[in-house]
Amino acid sequence: MIGGLGGVGGELAQATCSRAGCREAAAWRIEWRNPRIHTGDRSKTWLACEEHVEYLREFLDARSFPVEVRPFAASDTVVEAGSTPDAATRSDS
Repeated sequence: MIGGLGGVGGELAQATCSRAGCREAAAWRIEWRNPRIHTGDRSKTWLACEEHVEYLREFLDARSFPVEVRPFAASDTVVEAGSTPDAATRSDS
């Protein structure tokens, strides 16, 4: 199940970009963690379309968060519900 913009726990017909307001298909998977609150074995996942992959990577990199970007496959399934990034209102959690 893919969570995110489809509502908490809701399934999406297509995995979409995690950038606030974007409804484009995901092409990239961004694994990241905030070392101040996440242990080394816990990470978060955002999805990104072609247009927003660099924006989201730079958003996380500017905060010195460990980030790994790799292609997203439709068979991937671990995006946390409610993890939509928005630089204007998003906290570090």
